[in-house]
Amino acid sequence: MGDSFCGDDEFWGNWTDDTDFPHLTKCFDHTLLVYLPAAFLIVLLPFIFVQARRIGRRFDPLPVTALFVIRLLINIYLFLNATAVLVLNAFFIDGLSTVDIVYPCVWMFFFLLHLVIDWNRSRCGQISSGIQHLSLILLAICGVPEMGYQFENSTYDNDTTLPIFCLYMGFWPVVVIQCLLYCWADKRRPETDKSEELDSSFINRLTNWWFTPVQIRGAKKDLEMDDIFDLNPGSKSVWLAALFEKYWINQMKDYIEKRHLAEKAGDAIMPVEPSLIKALFRMFKYEFLSATMYKLISDTLLFVNPFLLNELITFVSDAEAPFWQGLSYAILMFVVSESRSIILNQYNSIMMRMGMKLQTALTAAVYRKTLRLSASARRKKTVGEIINHMAIDIEIFQNLTPQVQMYWSTPYQARNFEIIIFLACQSQEKKSSKIIVALIYLSFTLGYSAAPGIVIMILYLPLNIFTSLAIKKWQARDFPNLEIAKLLGTCKMTQMKLKDERVKMVNEVLNGIKVVKLYAWEEPMEKHINAIRVREIALVRKAGMVQSLLDTINSASPFLVSAASFGTFILSSDEHILTPQIAFVSLTLFNQLKMPMMMIAFIINMTVQAMVSNRRLRGFLLSEEIDDSKIKRDENANGERLVPTLSSSTTLTPHGKKPVMRSHGRLFDLLQQSLAPRGAFVAVVGAVGSGKSTFLSAMLGDLNILKGDITVTGRLAYVPQQAWIQNLSVRDNITFGKPFVREWYEKVVSACALAPDLAILPDGDATEIGEKGINLSGGQKARVSLARAVYQQDDVYLLDDPLSAVDAHVGRHLYTHVSIKNDMVLGPRGLLAGKTRLLVTHSLLHTREADEILVFHDGVIAEKGSHDHLVKQGGMFAKLMEEYASSAEAEEEEEAEEEDVDDGTKVEEEKKAVHKAIGRGSIVAEEKKLIKKEQMESGGVKLTVYLEYLKAASISFCLIFIIMYGSAQALSMLRTFWLSAWSNENDPAFNGTKMDQGERLGIYCAIGVGTSMVYYVAVSAMVIVGVRASRQLHSPLVHNLMRSPISFFDTTPTGRILNRCSKDIDTIDSQLVQNLKTFIQCVFGIVTTLVMIVTSTPIFVVVIIPLAIIYILILRFYVPTSRQLKRLESIHRSPVYSHFGETIQGVAIIRAYGKVAQFCLDSEAKVDKLIQCRYLNVVSNRWLSVRLEFIGNCVFDWGISAGLVGVSVSYALNITDVLNYAVIQMSSLESNIVCVERVVEYTRTPNEAEWVDANSGVTSGWPSDGGVHIDNYSTRYREGLDLVLKGINARVRPGEKIGIVGRTGAGKSSFALALFRMIEPAGGSINIDGRSTSSMGLHELRKRLTIIPQEPVLFSGSVRFNLDPFGDYSDDQLWKALELAHLESFSKTLTNGLEHKISEGGENISVGQRQLVCLARATLRSSKILVLDEATAAVDLQTDNLIQATIRSHFKHCTVFTIAHRLNTILDYDRIMVMDKGEVAEMDSPAALMADKNSLFSKMLADAENENK
Repeated sequence: MGDSFCGDDEFWGNWTDDTDFPHLTKCFDHTLLVYLPAAFLIVLLPFIFVQARRIGRRFDPLPVTALFVIRLLINIYLFLNATAVLVLNAFFIDGLSTVDIVYPCVWMFFFLLHLVIDWNRSRCGQISSGIQHLSLILLAICGVPEMGYQFENSTYDNDTTLPIFCLYMGFWPVVVIQCLLYCWADKRRPETDKSEELDSSFINRLTNWWFTPVQIRGAKKDLEMDDIFDLNPGSKSVWLAALFEKYWINQMKDYIEKRHLAEKAGDAIMPVEPSLIKALFRMFKYEFLSATMYKLISDTLLFVNPFLLNELITFVSDAEAPFWQGLSYAILMFVVSESRSIILNQYNSIMMRMGMKLQTALTAAVYRKTLRLSASARRKKTVGEIINHMAIDIEIFQNLTPQVQMYWSTPYQARNFEIIIFLACQSQEKKSSKIIVALIYLSFTLGYSAAPGIVIMILYLPLNIFTSLAIKKWQARDFPNLEIAKLLGTCKMTQMKLKDERVKMVNEVLNGIKVVKLYAWEEPMEKHINAIRVREIALVRKAGMVQSLLDTINSASPFLVSAASFGTFILSSDEHILTPQIAFVSLTLFNQLKMPMMMIAFIINMTVQAMVSNRRLRGFLLSEEIDDSKIKRDENANGERLVPTLSSSTTLTPHGKKPVMRSHGRLFDLLQQSLAPRGAFVAVVGAVGSGKSTFLSAMLGDLNILKGDITVTGRLAYVPQQAWIQNLSVRDNITFGKPFVREWYEKVVSACALAPDLAILPDGDATEIGEKGINLSGGQKARVSLARAVYQQDDVYLLDDPLSAVDAHVGRHLYTHVSIKNDMVLGPRGLLAGKTRLLVTHSLLHTREADEILVFHDGVIAEKGSHDHLVKQGGMFAKLMEEYASSAEAEEEEEAEEEDVDDGTKVEEEKKAVHKAIGRGSIVAEEKKLIKKEQMESGGVKLTVYLEYLKAASISFCLIFIIMYGSAQALSMLRTFWLSAWSNENDPAFNGTKMDQGERLGIYCAIGVGTSMVYYVAVSAMVIVGVRASRQLHSPLVHNLMRSPISFFDTTPTGRILNRCSKDIDTIDSQLVQNLKTFIQCVFGIVTTLVMIVTSTPIFVVVIIPLAIIYILILRFYVPTSRQLKRLESIHRSPVYSHFGETIQGVAIIRAYGKVAQFCLDSEAKVDKLIQCRYLNVVSNRWLSVRLEFIGNCVFDWGISAGLVGVSVSYALNITDVLNYAVIQMSSLESNIVCVERVVEYTRTPNEAEWVDANSGVTSGWPSDGGVHIDNYSTRYREGLDLVLKGINARVRPGEKIGIVGRTGAGKSSFALALFRMIEPAGGSINIDGRSTSSMGLHELRKRLTIIPQEPVLFSGSVRFNLDPFGDYSDDQLWKALELAHLESFSKTLTNGLEHKISEGGENISVGQRQLVCLARATLRSSKILVLDEATAAVDLQTDNLIQATIRSHFKHCTVFTIAHRLNTILDYDRIMVMDKGEVAEMDSPAALMADKNSLFSKMLADAENENK
């Protein structure tokens, strides 16, 4: 380097010998310190351009701003400055060497690259470059020695040095200014979506400074969603969902295709399932690899501080050492530590952000998959299971993601023990692995005596792996004879299945809560849920106990290794003496093994959980999907034929089941030859369970087509038998995502007879509808569902008996009403005229004008043709018509035909009604909404919440944990002191009596074993604490939900409740107890550390006190934000579940209308809100870590002697780590305790009346007669609402049959609810056999009444459970009930008899069969009062007649209230109660009411007669 390049100047010189200040050589300054920043920039230049190119794909070029121009001008100035130096050195200064020409050229090239980088960044929309900024910072740091040299050696009277001096004085300060300017990011164009994180500079993002405004707001007020920043575009669902499908969909489709081929070929070996992990890695490979680089650098920096500490101690020991050396070591230690903290923070940020993205992508994938599931797959995958996929399985993936790099990092990283190794063995070369280094150095210290310890450590890894895998698998297999299976029977897969089953059951109960309460089934449902919970908790307890054993073994690893090694050492030879150096160097190494072993156990446990979740998620994502290729759809409706057609020999089956529909032979030929033209009206009729709804399902693609195909031309609209209503306004339910066109909307509302209903709703069509249409009657829901279909103006309409739930006059309106511009719906001049309509109906009169009729029987198209043709043919349809005509004769006795009068006055009145109904706006004030915004606690978590948890967990067991853990800590210290005393005996200065080595070893082992036993008792006590808390918090939650009034469920979305029963309970089960345990351990760690510090170094108190004050202040500033973000996260999880539940219930409609994409977007928007809160909570945690670690790093350079420096630095490292961890755990504890707060909230909601009143005096034989007296009775659904029943009076004699009729919304169903006290009286009373229903317990009343509800609700489970959940009846009684309900043919198909499984919601049987099961329930009860709430709406006329016959015979001695739409079914009743606007308008015998032509009943009957005509 000398003469040829630097001239006479040396490269190194003797600058290290300087006593005042180091003087670097000119050669060193102009070579290494100049080349280093340039080399850094050049090497990393490709990464800058690659990053800019990737950013350029998403962002527009940057605008030219003042900041950009200033930085550009400064770079040009610095380039010119370097050029001037080159010119001076080359042409005006003599005697300079080559280096003086090269270094300004390097500067010129450096700033030229900066100009190019700035131009490229501006072009690609990159607002900041970290590499560019770091290169400038490095240049500024490397320029400091040159700055000192210029000040010291330049003279103003020297013409050659003065210009160089002046140029450098104008160079280095400007470089510093440029570094500061790059701390601000360039601005994007105003139209670009704003992202606080992405719009911040490199340094800003490193320190999370961009998040500081949120922290400040959070410290001042309770955060709301408007106060926090939005997600980055790359973290949103739209982007991530598409990215996931890019890497997964093709794999999935290939696998499913290969699986089908293998199944057809009968191969026993199925294809290998695609890897979900591989798809996720391909999605995030760049982020993962960049995080790996950060982690590698961070772990490598761990090696630096021990060397620097050794030099610092050497400096303090050497009184002659120059001061600048000590200062340099202290500064370097701070720089290294802070650099590592920042790099590690960046690693954690990347991995946690990746975890959030993974959660977002998988949640979107699960939702989208749900919309694509086939019918058979939907039956296998319950709602509870899918919710747990979203709430728990994906969460496990997200939690594992930040830890996944610990697989390689744990054996690689080294920590404080390198200090001891370096000080004890400075000349030895250290290895890179923490465990390996400890064991190797142990072998140097103890020789072959270390072998037993090494063997023990080697055995630990397979022990952890084997035990964790056993926890996962053993209970899944059947090992009844293995005792270890009983101990380690906790299978994560089984536990997750129980979670699925529990959440599914809770969801079913919530969906059917009205029926549960009407039947007084709360107790068996609660018992059933709690039984599942008991099994789940048993697994949690077993897993906890086994995990406690593993933790104890891992925590005892230092003791076991030391005992084995020391024992071998002293017993193998009399010459082996345990000196203090050997004892404590070895013990220090042993203790360093504790953390990596615990980490390995933690990672393995997390991996086992992730394996289970991976298997569950992969299985779900590979489930059978609807085969769209079998349904040929052409949305071009220009063709002449629009009826769906079946090709030859079409066989349909719900995947894997027996064929349910066939079209074959002559019948198919008829279908093929008579395709209807556009606008055809096809009626589909048949008995219950004959396959009518299945036929429509085939058109929708819900069934598997074994042969042939189906063609549908034009856009589809679908009206299901059971209306699906969203938790939106009436208008939004009708428009269903289409633009609001007022004129067409008014026509639809009028045609669907909704104008009178909207007029009585509080906010017209802006009125919010509760979940599942809870605040609408059955008829209203049916008409809203029909209006939705009509409003879409599609081409093909599939109508699954939409008129079954409406009154006769409403049905007539829908079919033939012509009052306003021919606005009936289904008739020949209706709004659907010209559209292709397939109408499934039980009302055969609607078939008269059908172009074609399909008659189904046992899944076969038995007959097909026009109405007249089929009647003349005398087949099955003709017989159905004869039965229908016979049943209608009594209703048509008067044969009076009243036509609607289409006069101008009525038209005008109806127009005004429509305008009034939809003229109230579309925005409803929050206080008037049915579903209120979820309440969120404000301020700190109240002390009472902690007390609630401790009370549920058992304070006594908490005290046991504290005492035992404290005892374990004390014993551990005692063991250390014992070892100290033992080793001191071998000190040459020891003069006392020596104890036998064997006794010393025995007592040492005894103390160690005692420590482990006490520790196991402590952690086992904590397991019991967690189990008791889980049980005591879940059971009251379920009980209180069962005790809540029906109004609570009307106003509370199911998702909010499921959120508490799934995610919040899971947090309480798995995380909260760990938070509590770790926090208590942190407190012990802080106390122990402080005691040790104060004992050994009392002056350290001077540092501890201000440090503690700073930490407390930071906590008070940080915790409110973190806590509130956790609350926001919790309340924004509920809408995700609610929307998901709505989606599952309406999946057929969503697919039929082609709204899958829109619903995916809606779901993704809700998920983004949830992830927004979660991600910012993580950022808040990173913000805290950066600042706490900075404070800890500032404590490093302190001490006045060598020993004091070593102690102070070691303890400073320890105390700051412990305090940092304590702060994080305290924050985590307070964040997770919010789950307890939310669960407890729902255990204290208002309850309905007591189930049993001990003072009621109700006997077992009550009611003996069944007489009902209603005296001036009034009621409302909730406080603040109008009365729905207004002072009604009635006297019903025992055994009397009462028919209840009235227009929609008249109060018919409200009367039934009032009879069962589902709603409490606002005045008056209802008396049964002389007893007021309000004077007894609810179950005392409801168990003695029987109802067949309008909507048939079944629960997943056996037929027996659905009929008799209490287990009160014998098998013979149950079979008899099925026979009375006319389910003989259905009963014969039950292969498992009464144990036959009903799927979730009863989806594996038809709606009509579900209604008959409800009738079978009614026949089991020996009630004196029976209520039928439109119970036969979903069955055909023949079945209706059979049901009515059963009621007349089986319930002939009972008082019967029948709410009816089919008026012919109640014409033989004793009296008719006509309801109108919440009042009893008329009540008399049918004959008397029909005799009065002006009576409401006569007018309704006339409407029914006209409908039949």
